[in-house]
Amino acid sequence: MDRLLKIQGKRSVDSIHKELGHIMWEYVGMGRTAEGLKTGLKKMHELEKEFDENLFVPGTKEGLNVELDKAIHLRDFFTMGQLVAFDALSRNESCGGHFREEYQTEEGEAKRDDENYFYVGCWEYKGKGNEPELIKEPLEYEAIKVQTRNYKN
Repeated sequence: MDRLLKIQGKRSVDSIHKELGHIMWEYVGMGRTAEGLKTGLKKMHELEKEFDENLFVPGTKEGLNVELDKAIHLRDFFTMGQLVAFDALSRNESCGGHFREEYQTEEGEAKRDDENYFYVGCWEYKGKGNEPELIKEPLEYEAIKVQTRNYKN
């Protein structure tokens, strides 16, 4: 809290939060490309630096400080956003509600790669500036048949 309050920059928490939201929407949203994800990660790192060097949080840590609370949560949003983008970049397939434009069928449908990505992935944060570690848990279905979604039939 002290570090955030001492920055005394010119950017409000809300302005940085909105910019991060635009980056996530534009580069890490439902339709994705490897190039866009890399751009999004780069922009997130640049904005995080801006957060670290030019954030302004009014008030003190004593009592209720809504802006300080938002700044603490925004710090977590940077970590989460980067992990989401990193995970999306590591999956060379389209699956679920997220569509990698490079991985689609000739009909424009999502192209899954169950041979290489049939697992639940959890990323362990390894600290700022370090790549997270992927922890995999295989998926095992007994009651349903795994199949590619087709929205055209």
